Amino acid sequence: MYRTNFGIGHSMKEILDAHVPPGGRLGRGHKGLYDPVNNSLHFQLGLALAALGVITSLVAQHMYSLPAYAFLAQDYTTQAALYTHHQYIAGFIMAGAFAHGAIFFIRDYDPEQNKDNVLARMLEHKEAIISHLSWASLFLGFHTLGLYVHNDVMLAFGTPEKQILIEPVFAQWIQSAHGKTLYGFDVLLSSADSPASNAGQSLWLPGWLDAVNNNSNSLFLTIGPGDFLVHHAIALGLHTTTLILVKGALDARGSKLMPDKKEFGYSFPCDGPGRGGTCDISAWDAFYLAVFWMLNTIGWVTFYWHWKHITLWQGNAAQFNESSTYLMGWLRDYLWLNSSQLINGYNPFGMNSLSVWAWMFLFGHLVWATGFMFLISWRSYWQELIETLAWAHERTPLANVIRWRDKPVALSIVQARLVGLAHFSVGYVFTYAAFLIASTSGKFG
Repeated sequence: MYRTNFGIGHSMKEILDAHVPPGGRLGRGHKGLYDPVNNSLHFQLGLALAALGVITSLVAQHMYSLPAYAFLAQDYTTQAALYTHHQYIAGFIMAGAFAHGAIFFIRDYDPEQNKDNVLARMLEHKEAIISHLSWASLFLGFHTLGLYVHNDVMLAFGTPEKQILIEPVFAQWIQSAHGKTLYGFDVLLSSADSPASNAGQSLWLPGWLDAVNNNSNSLFLTIGPGDFLVHHAIALGLHTTTLILVKGALDARGSKLMPDKKEFGYSFPCDGPGRGGTCDISAWDAFYLAVFWMLNTIGWVTFYWHWKHITLWQGNAAQFNESSTYLMGWLRDYLWLNSSQLINGYNPFGMNSLSVWAWMFLFGHLVWATGFMFLISWRSYWQELIETLAWAHERTPLANVIRWRDKPVALSIVQARLVGLAHFSVGYVFTYAAFLIASTSGKFG
């Protein structure tokens, strides 16, 4: 399809210009897209990051479930570290795709060049896109949190039988169709009488059925109500992150509140008191807020993966099944119980091989907490503090000998957010890395 060095095939421009939906109801399709893509480095970078981010997440998923190396299947600490490493990287890369998409809309997008094509139509329908994402996020948020909190209350009152536990029947049916017999669906490959079972009996099927029904590998994880809830929690995180990023990119050129936003560039703090409410609405602010949601989501993904697998590897899957349906279970039976190695890496009786992770755990918390100094009390507090110090300095003997050419000022809002976000992200990753490696290697070596 694509033109080679020998001139065979079509050019990208021809392919894009020919890609027009039939009937004309969806506009001019991909017409006119070649030049914006070709001439905008931000568009190209956005596309590349989006593709690479998805691929990186898929790499995380497949490295443990289908290990390419014989020893990787046995080395649980490496499996856990590689999965978490690739998911974090995927999160940052995917968020970056939207950031550069927003910069493209501000700096490189030409309305004349893109009349009625997919880009223009996306901008025209942005309210519908954003409100649908908003509705999905609200639905997932209220229902998932509502179920977790209800279950927490039932456990607190000593009536665990009153929990609302929903079996993921559709996912279980799909697993059954592929040969998992545990759920008792008796369908397709999980049914001994089906034509597929009979046809493959002496060929590939015995090995496959042994593999998917073996509880010690990650091919077909046995799923229940805890998995159902956490998948919806992850869906909430994904949709909310996407909502913030999509809104930031689609509103980057302008919104009802600030129609001339594109004239202010990618990042600006506020547009003064003349137009009230213009703080925190630049495309950079959307990216900044979305990164917190992204990190939150990757946290839920990695917590789920790690807890599910350490109980699986220990032959104690019942612990995950029973404790993952309420929030206190996650806090107590996953985080608290598995942090004992970290807490004892360095204690009054001496130290052990995990002490470096125990210190890294503390250091990660310190870096993470430092971020809040920039994120919560940021601008006005620091400005007043610096001015107070400058005033005292000028009125103190000896100290007033040392002067400065420019008056010291605090970081701007945009600068403080960048510094705060960097500390929050790095500290968060360091803290969880130490927990993950110590808790896994402490159990499995």
